[in-house]
Amino acid sequence: MSEDPICHMEVDDKTAKWTSLYKGKKYSFCAPGCKMKFDAEPQKYVKK
Repeated sequence: MSEDPICHMEVDDKTAKWTSLYKGKKYSFCAPGCKMKFDAEPQKYVKK
């Protein structure tokens, strides 16, 4: 399980329909809207 970086819901990495790769790390999302928001500004949502 991982946390959607946009809405902070728990997402199962194995069954997530929406994912993005950023700087070599895979991020999973609960919905396409969260993925689109992340893809537009990933640096804003990635924990440093």
